[in-house]
Amino acid sequence: MKTSLKNKTYFSVLFCFVTFVTISAQQGKLPIAEGPYKPTDESLMQYRYPEWFRDAKFGIWAHWGPQAVPRQGDWYARRMYQEKDPAYKYHVEHYGHPSVFGYKDIIPLWKAEKWDPDKLMALYKKTGAKYFVSMGTHHDNFFLWNSKIHKWNSVNMGPKKDVVGTWQEAAKKQGLKFGVSEHLGASYTWFQAAHGSDKEGPKAGVPYDGADPQFSDLYHDGTTPDDKGWLTNNLIFQVEWFRSIRELIDNYHPDLLYSDCSMPFENVGRSLIAHYYNQDIARNNGKVDVVYTCKQPSGGKWVQDVERGVLDTLSSYPWQTDTSIGDWYYRTGQKYKTSGEVIQMLVDIVSKNGNLLLNVVQTPEGDLEPDMLQILDEIGTWTAANGEGIYGTRPWKIYGEKPESQTQVKRGRFDENYKLSFKDIRFTTKDGNLYAFCLGTPTEDIIIKSLGENSTLTEKQVSSVKMLGGDTKIKWSQENDRMVIKKPSKMPSWQVLGFKIEFKK
Repeated sequence: MKTSLKNKTYFSVLFCFVTFVTISAQQGKLPIAEGPYKPTDESLMQYRYPEWFRDAKFGIWAHWGPQAVPRQGDWYARRMYQEKDPAYKYHVEHYGHPSVFGYKDIIPLWKAEKWDPDKLMALYKKTGAKYFVSMGTHHDNFFLWNSKIHKWNSVNMGPKKDVVGTWQEAAKKQGLKFGVSEHLGASYTWFQAAHGSDKEGPKAGVPYDGADPQFSDLYHDGTTPDDKGWLTNNLIFQVEWFRSIRELIDNYHPDLLYSDCSMPFENVGRSLIAHYYNQDIARNNGKVDVVYTCKQPSGGKWVQDVERGVLDTLSSYPWQTDTSIGDWYYRTGQKYKTSGEVIQMLVDIVSKNGNLLLNVVQTPEGDLEPDMLQILDEIGTWTAANGEGIYGTRPWKIYGEKPESQTQVKRGRFDENYKLSFKDIRFTTKDGNLYAFCLGTPTEDIIIKSLGENSTLTEKQVSSVKMLGGDTKIKWSQENDRMVIKKPSKMPSWQVLGFKIEFKK
């Protein structure tokens, strides 16, 4: 009887709190840290991009959690409830029907027994990363931090470790900035598949375990029929999101916070961003030194993120590409990007005022496969030799040059299938020097039209051209309409060549 009364009291208090905060959200008055930022577009326009982010250029991301366990790639926690999906068939064959063995039963199987965060962080620093991002929670509503919001977190279950906190400590040891990604905003509609049932077969009509009210703290409550967008229209869910991500911010104070969506939930999202900026001001002597990134043009209010794609022109605002070296979660037999492909992306992005955030695919156990280690080693060799033209640089007057025969195509998110060659040139600048990158191994002399003697882009004459990462003497000449860099007599082991171009004083 006492336990029942205690539970009723708890849920009554919780209901009152949610009701109060929901009304506050409707009025644009969610609880945020005091400071100059308010939950309005005009106020968020005060934001100034931290120099550390503009200098960093390259980050590594651990998009990792219980969904890696079945080795079936991304979105397993939803796909296992979709009757026609291969993941559903795999789940039934290996674990049982999702009415009996659901995602809640996958979570305890994630032990992360080979996870060595200090070793991995040292490797990522050697690879050239200047910041590291841990997943905080994916659409599966499983938290990788020590949370009081609900029991479904990595401290209570699975690894029995504070994954976010442990990653953060390892990053600090290596001197890397630390970020966290949150994918919770989409969880409320994304996870509704767990509330369904088979439409065919012997289990037709038998509810999946997500329909059981006792697991609603993991699978959420059911939504209304019109709530089918990427982001829920349910204000109670939106406030729950705010409470959860605010807890993540307040417990760990990350240098970067990533949302896997556009700026979420109007005033609710603006309130969270204002809180994130204000709490940093209070801890950072009156200066904002954190980055919020979401998948929406920023207008200067945050960093725009472009998933699995690249902007096709130079942006006046710093931005970020997020992509994965393979699938987002571990998948048996997956094909990884080559080191050359990653480096091409990095240079292309940096030349356009962006950063690259690269997911490195971990096994469910937490380690990396040998071919992944080889790719990272090759990237690290390149960044060690060519980093002078990447880190701390800024865009030049133009981002680069394309081959004359290349078709102009509008590029953006979910568009990584484009070919680059040695005729694609990208520029960066630092300390009065220009860096020109040739995005492929040259088979003939390299032509740079922007550096011809009559070019309106340069005011000073070129005094020297040196290839980064080696002592090979470079022969070059300037003509009226072009600079010609002779094909180097000795090529480095990597595909993308960098040249440092100095001008006469």
